[in-house]
Amino acid sequence: MTILPVLDLMGGQIVHGVAGRRDEYRPIVSQLAASAEPRAVARAFREHLGLTELYLADLGAIGGEQPAMATYHALQFDGFRLWIDAGLRTARDISTKMLVVANVANIVIGLESVAGPDEVARIARRVGVDRAVFSLDMKAGRTLIENDAWPSREPDRIAEHVIVGLGIRRLIVLDLASVGMGHGVTTLDLCARIKRQYPHVEVTVGGGVRGFDDLLLLRTAGVDNVLVASALHDGRLTRPDIGRI
Repeated sequence: MTILPVLDLMGGQIVHGVAGRRDEYRPIVSQLAASAEPRAVARAFREHLGLTELYLADLGAIGGEQPAMATYHALQFDGFRLWIDAGLRTARDISTKMLVVANVANIVIGLESVAGPDEVARIARRVGVDRAVFSLDMKAGRTLIENDAWPSREPDRIAEHVIVGLGIRRLIVLDLASVGMGHGVTTLDLCARIKRQYPHVEVTVGGGVRGFDDLLLLRTAGVDNVLVASALHDGRLTRPDIGRI
């Protein structure tokens, strides 16, 4: 199992995500880093925890702004391997082209942003299926779908559609209502069902990880990667914990 520190980027700073209420996000206060500047936070993850693969949610781009390419390049130059959610809507978006040209290692296609399943398939073809990661975005268990392009709003059905129908091999299960709340992972059963039914699919989970015990539960469910922020910043997950998992 791989631990992926989360960088929620807003206004040039790394912010503390809480329950998906983005208007309330404020710069991160961390035991690891002295500032909320992206490279300072990323370097702190590497120095203190030995982590060099990072998940970056570009909240400005998800909200319709241009991707923060200068930040992406700076992190890549520093040797970090990135997963980036830049709010891609279609394969023709300039944002999609920018991520491809920048050779971003893992390009996230978020349910919250993408125009529909046809565009998921087109983006995956454009970026390459090995780099494409579909994010099953939810809030309190309800999928974040803004249109009627999807055949269902049920998480299990959407997972089935992108895996079986579209050939997606990498999936993030993300419940924004759990982010930063410290209440535990609410999607454990869903992740276990997906992994049992599609053992070849790489499953990543985000939202609600409190500490080492949650990591053990997720590993038992077959989860491959875990997105973590708060538990790293406040010391509930330590370098020895990461080594043990």
